[in-house]
Amino acid sequence: MFRALLVFIEHRFYGESMPFGKDSYNSAETVGYLDSQQALADYAVLIRSLKQNLSSEASPVVLFGGSYGGMLAAWFRLKYPHIAIGALASSAPILYFDDITPQTGFYDGVSQDFKSVSLNCFQVIKGSWAELEALSSQRQGLAELSKNFKSCKGLHSVDAAQDWLWAAFVYTAMVNYPTEANFMMHLPAYPVKEMCKIIDALPPGETKLSKAFAAASLYYNYSQTENCFNIEHGSDSHGLHGWDWQACTEMVMPLSCSNESMFTPYSFNYNAFAEQCRQKYGVTPRPHWITTEFGGKRIELMLKRFGSNIIFSNGMQDPWSRGGVLKNISASIVALVTEEGAHHVDFRSATEDDPDWLVQQRRQEVDIIHSWIDEYYADLRS
Repeated sequence: MFRALLVFIEHRFYGESMPFGKDSYNSAETVGYLDSQQALADYAVLIRSLKQNLSSEASPVVLFGGSYGGMLAAWFRLKYPHIAIGALASSAPILYFDDITPQTGFYDGVSQDFKSVSLNCFQVIKGSWAELEALSSQRQGLAELSKNFKSCKGLHSVDAAQDWLWAAFVYTAMVNYPTEANFMMHLPAYPVKEMCKIIDALPPGETKLSKAFAAASLYYNYSQTENCFNIEHGSDSHGLHGWDWQACTEMVMPLSCSNESMFTPYSFNYNAFAEQCRQKYGVTPRPHWITTEFGGKRIELMLKRFGSNIIFSNGMQDPWSRGGVLKNISASIVALVTEEGAHHVDFRSATEDDPDWLVQQRRQEVDIIHSWIDEYYADLRS
């Protein structure tokens, strides 16, 4: 299609790229080198070096990134326009900082995904939190909860069970893909719909909590390979340890839950969050740093004047989309929005079962990128 070299550059402090080996996360002195600006600089240095080594310094570079990677792709294009001619930023929530978008947008988005499938499903999940709290307050509540939730070990706190349920519903909404996938977990096509089918099929006599557990089990055990669940001490299978540090330093997203969502309502409290970060890492979060470094407020005016060649793709099933760029900013900074799309679904491998809207979205992206490359070579020849 492009006859291009595909390069995946691993982000510092993730995967195997540990600058201080096993000691990389031991202290703020070492993990302090983990931030988005230094990661972007890594990419810039590596790309220039690679082009020199391959004797291809005139070859154009196009960036691709999804989620946080999509944020980085867009920011790289703005910070290093002399290195990359364009960027495809998929599901990049660059507007979830500094109250640019409503704090409740993310969890309202998750809730809407479930509510649009089944009002009963939404109401069951919404009502399960009170039942969970009531059960845990009973004398043998945690023991009964451990049994009902098939925990591999006895639970010591209701918070672990709540987080386990919460994560299942949030991640399922994010990866509500139109085909079977194995991204966060092995899940069927349209897993939100499948979760709601489980809830709606259970008899009225079942508690809301037991129905919520049955639905969450689809996320954790769709493959039917688990006999019990590591609810309280699960592994960091998604590599979120590094993101926790970034959230406590630069990536401060003030998310809250409204009364209209299916989750327990709460408001983001910066002081409480900052205290948690100080206790955990000995650092104080910088809530305004991302918008200072990369912009974001009145982004349509900012990018219209000096930005170019960025595709922001978002699927409205993805709760992160509410913090994304959803409207065209200029002729070359465009928003591709799909009503049924989920978290960077356009980056998933193509299958025979892909719906027409997804096939069309990818064609649009390819056509736009081709136009960038054609324009680049035309300028090179002139």
